[in-house]
Amino acid sequence: MSLGAVETTAGSRRPVRLGLLGGFHLSIEAEDVPLPMNAQRLVCFLALHEQPLLRTFVSGSLWGEATDKHAGGSLRSVLWRLQHPTYTLVALSSDHLALSPTVAVDLREGEALAHKVLDPSQDLDDVAAVNEEVLSADLLPDWTEDWVLMERERYHQLRLRALEALCRRLSAQGRFGQAVQAGLAAVSGEPMRESARRALIEAHLSEHNIAAARREYEAFCELVRSELGVEPSDEIRALIESSS
Repeated sequence: MSLGAVETTAGSRRPVRLGLLGGFHLSIEAEDVPLPMNAQRLVCFLALHEQPLLRTFVSGSLWGEATDKHAGGSLRSVLWRLQHPTYTLVALSSDHLALSPTVAVDLREGEALAHKVLDPSQDLDDVAAVNEEVLSADLLPDWTEDWVLMERERYHQLRLRALEALCRRLSAQGRFGQAVQAGLAAVSGEPMRESARRALIEAHLSEHNIAAARREYEAFCELVRSELGVEPSDEIRALIESSS
C-alpha cells in the first residue's frame, strides 16, 4: 500500500464530498461548490459532530455573541443558502440538525484509515487507501475557532501515530521506499517528534542506508538542541551507535 490512492473507499464514490484536511473544500459531482464563510462554519461544525445537534446549541455555538433571536435568524439564513436542488447537505428535523449521511467527509476517511493502520491484525494490502492527504494534512490549518483547535490536535496526533506505524510496518515487509515516504510525512508533521524521527531512521537502517540515517539523526540533534536546549534520548542515539 502506498500513501497514494490505489483503491477508493465507498465514501469517495459519493457525489457530495466535504474536504476538511488541508483546508475547506466542497464538491458535488466533482464540481467545486463555493460557500460563504458562515455556511462553511456550519457545515464544518456539523461534520465534526457525528450525532444530530439541537438547533439552539448550533446557533449558540456559532453565533454566541448575538442574541438568541439573531443567532436563530443567522442559522436559518445559512440553512437557506445550503439548499441544493438535487442533494441534501444538512439533515433537518424540527429541533435538530446533522450533516447529511450522503456527504463523504475526508476527515472520517482519514480516521478510519489511521485506525486500520494502527491495528496490527489488519493486512496493509487490505486497507483501502484514500487520498494521501488524509494522513499528510491537518484539519482546517488556518481556522482559529476553539472547536476546530481541539479536533485538529486530536486528529494531528492520530495521523502522526498512524504514519509512524505505517513506516515501521512497511519497513518490516521490506517495502523501504514506501516506509521512508511515510516516515518523512510523519517528520514533516512534527519535526521535533522523536518517535517519528526514530521510525524514519529505522527505515533507513533497515535498507542499509546508514548515511541517510545519520543525516536524519544529526538534523534532529541540531533541531532539539537549538529549539529546546536538550539532547536526544538514549534510544535514538543507540540506533546510530548500533550502525557503526
